[in-house]
Amino acid sequence: MPLLEPDPGALRPDVRPEDASPDRVTDASAGGTPEPLRSDLLALLGPEKVLTHLSDLVRYASDASPYRFLPRVVVVPETTAEVAAVMAYAREHGREVVFRAAGTSLNGQAQGEDILVDVRRHWVGIEVLDKGRRARIAPGTTILRANTTLARHGRVLGPDPASAIACTVGGVVANNASGMTAGTTRNSYRTVASLTVVLPTGTVVDTAAPDADERLAAAEPELCAGLLALKREIEDDAELTARVRAKYTLKNTNGYRLDAFLDGATPVEILRGLMVGSEGTFGFLSEIVFDTLPLDREVLTGLFFFPSLPAAAAAVPLFNEAGAIAVELMDGNTLRASVSVEGVPADWAHLPGTTTALLVEFRAPDEERLAALEAAAEAVLPRLTLVSPVPSVTNAFTRDPGTIASYWKARKAFVTAVGGSRPSGTTLITEDFAVPPDRLAEACEALLELQTRHGFDAAVAGHAAHGNLHFLLAFDAGLPSDVARYAAFMDAFCRMTVERFDGSLKAEHATGRNIAPFLELEWGPRATELMWRTKQLIDPAGVLAPRIVLDRDPAAHLRGLKSIPTVEPVADPCIECGFCEPTCPSNDLTTTPRQRIVLRREMMRQPSGSPVEARLLEAYGYDAVDTCAGDSTCKLACPVGIDTGAMMKAFRHRRHSAREERVATLTAEHFRVVEAGARLAVAAAAKIDDRLLSAVTRGLRKVVRPDLMPEWLPAVPGPAKHRLPDTSRFDARAVYYPACVNRIFGGPEGHSGPSLAEAVVAVSARAGKPVWIPRDVRGTCCATIWHSKGYEQADAVMANRIVEAAWGWTDGGQLPLVVDASSCTLGIAHEVVPYLTPANRELHRELTVVDSLVWAAEELLPELEILRTAGSAVVHPTCSMEHLRDVPQLMALAEACADEVLLPDSAHCCGFAGDRGLLHRELTESATAREAAEVTAREWDAYLSANRMCEIGMDHATGRTYRSALLELERATRPGYG
Repeated sequence: MPLLEPDPGALRPDVRPEDASPDRVTDASAGGTPEPLRSDLLALLGPEKVLTHLSDLVRYASDASPYRFLPRVVVVPETTAEVAAVMAYAREHGREVVFRAAGTSLNGQAQGEDILVDVRRHWVGIEVLDKGRRARIAPGTTILRANTTLARHGRVLGPDPASAIACTVGGVVANNASGMTAGTTRNSYRTVASLTVVLPTGTVVDTAAPDADERLAAAEPELCAGLLALKREIEDDAELTARVRAKYTLKNTNGYRLDAFLDGATPVEILRGLMVGSEGTFGFLSEIVFDTLPLDREVLTGLFFFPSLPAAAAAVPLFNEAGAIAVELMDGNTLRASVSVEGVPADWAHLPGTTTALLVEFRAPDEERLAALEAAAEAVLPRLTLVSPVPSVTNAFTRDPGTIASYWKARKAFVTAVGGSRPSGTTLITEDFAVPPDRLAEACEALLELQTRHGFDAAVAGHAAHGNLHFLLAFDAGLPSDVARYAAFMDAFCRMTVERFDGSLKAEHATGRNIAPFLELEWGPRATELMWRTKQLIDPAGVLAPRIVLDRDPAAHLRGLKSIPTVEPVADPCIECGFCEPTCPSNDLTTTPRQRIVLRREMMRQPSGSPVEARLLEAYGYDAVDTCAGDSTCKLACPVGIDTGAMMKAFRHRRHSAREERVATLTAEHFRVVEAGARLAVAAAAKIDDRLLSAVTRGLRKVVRPDLMPEWLPAVPGPAKHRLPDTSRFDARAVYYPACVNRIFGGPEGHSGPSLAEAVVAVSARAGKPVWIPRDVRGTCCATIWHSKGYEQADAVMANRIVEAAWGWTDGGQLPLVVDASSCTLGIAHEVVPYLTPANRELHRELTVVDSLVWAAEELLPELEILRTAGSAVVHPTCSMEHLRDVPQLMALAEACADEVLLPDSAHCCGFAGDRGLLHRELTESATAREAAEVTAREWDAYLSANRMCEIGMDHATGRTYRSALLELERATRPGYG
């Protein structure tokens, strides 16, 4: 054990409920996966693809639903053969299998109690076919990732769920999720061209293969015969056929797609239809080919406010008739909760309770057709009863992309915003249903009355154009009285939807666990029996996802409801939606932001000192705290801005000994000496063989502690030049602050031109906007070094020092402070603020901190002449750029300096995080794996970023040499350069 290994007990919760939670993980599970299941699967798949530790099981036990079930093991297969092998093992040993992709499902579809199969990690990718008219997509690919690629071809997928940032294509097809615009014509059922399916028997079916039916008949004769027999039985029943057709005139994802028997002529065609919306109960979708749709780029959007929910609902048909592609409804509770979303006007918090908004959008391929739609839309407005309860409400249409984006951000944040504002400790239920659109207003009134009768003040939103509403309820799953109240509401709600409106109990979230007991209520005994027979036919051993679509237990929806213990304030609003996960650098390595919170909540459920708590604490240090990059991109992805990175930094602080804190503070107080020493160390290391340095540092890491001793990487550059460029304060247009990382480390390998500091000074002078470098910059820092590690006193020392210095350098904020590392810009502009004295906070408010990217793109580039360009360039936007929103400026510089520029679709935080990539190289290697594959698929003339440590991380990840975009700008504008 390393000498300075921190005590896991330092992370033990300080405050917890007096009584352990009744739904806590029991001591019997403390050992993780039991034998022989553990050994069997390790032998079958290998140790890299089988997760057996308690921490692994707990982090996979929760998803975006109100349910929680602990799997016995989690497997991470990489091939269809491995998936088939897992299903074969389950058949032979009487076990159950549940597939999980993003875990954004709202009804427990991604949770299992036996073998849980992660089908996200190794199943990512998109192949564009027929110039974008079709796309072959791996099931773990997010909808956003797929659409980003398709947008280059002017195409888009039909399904557009609000969770597109996180939900995967496989999950969307398995649930037949639709979204804002899909309705009944653009959903997965209508736009999936073909599927590759692994059946429970292990048979692999490519429904697009010309001989697919012959192959299936040879491999599964009983299945083929049974599917055709069921088809004949349904078609021979005229009343049932009519009922099935009528049910799908509305959005409906409750139960299996019985219309697949009517739409498909052959067993393979029937199977293709049945797989859509089957929720992982019929097989594994290893590949999906979509027919894509045109991406109409001309957009007109309006946000309109009505005095009541029924009044808004009554206006929906008018916008539908005018040709709107989306009409989204948000009630008063939703609007008021949305103020927690960045960019939403604060005055929405004071809206009257009955106020309801409609977000209406029209799209067209060209201006002429949009103008016609605009005329029709404007003609609707005089017929509406609108209110303007707050100054920010305009009740008008706009074409401004920024305004439109802010409207949709508020709408898409519905679940997370409302969930984040729920009372602490309560569980969130999200339900959706559909009624005939012309009865939406009536259904809204009935829903409001029902909620009031059962003591709920729910939030309501939804796809009103399609008669599809969503509502959220919060209750304490640990209180039997609350659970009983919820059960009574659900019974009344389901009966109202079916008996009064003949509606769909699930419009787009799929049946899941919550509606399974009510399936027969909606479909009747005859159709429900056919669904059971279909399941028996395709999965006779009952291996796949039992109890998720079909369950005869009338109280099944009340089983497994999860308690939500109160945790640290920064994370307490989390509803475990998973929006944060795709952005997290440790997503494929250890834990995600959601899982860090899930594990913390399980600790809170435990009695102090329990075996489960001890095991979780042992794993949490590395899995959660050490391998968090601290980049806080989770905050950007989370609609309510939960910063799990900040929570991990606080935990790092808790683990520090008093001695470590004192040493850190001394390094801040004497940073000039530390900086000089670091540069000398880099210079000395540059003369020593990389292999020797790597071996020595790896040895020291074992003795000291991996999180304190960096590992030397060959990508680490030599030292920076000792002297900074001479500049004059006299005519300076800005103060230039070379970050300490650029004062310690030199430029990229093989770079023979000017240093970064010299380049910034040169291009600024060429543009007629000279900059001045203060002579006393050495010994100052943005404080990020200490901030990222949780050394709060040291952070405060340097934060106050840099602000006081910057105040003096800029003449009290008269000049902008230009910073040449994006992480340092973020640090000085924002992250130092909580650590400043009151007096220095006042000084900080007067400062204008500008990233060098912004300075170059907005101030210099318009004044510069581009004399030469690179043929091609690939860019890496850093996480700090995402926070600062200056990725467009990076792209502007790259596009000025290169003829062809690529921003990789898979570009995310590199995980290097200052020195974290030296402390945990596996973090950067995992975080950059997909981006590196994209980058190295071909050669580029330039590899550009704007943060030295991130460039080092990308060098290590790709084997290519990254450099600052400002170095490329200097080269492109340098007179007389060959």
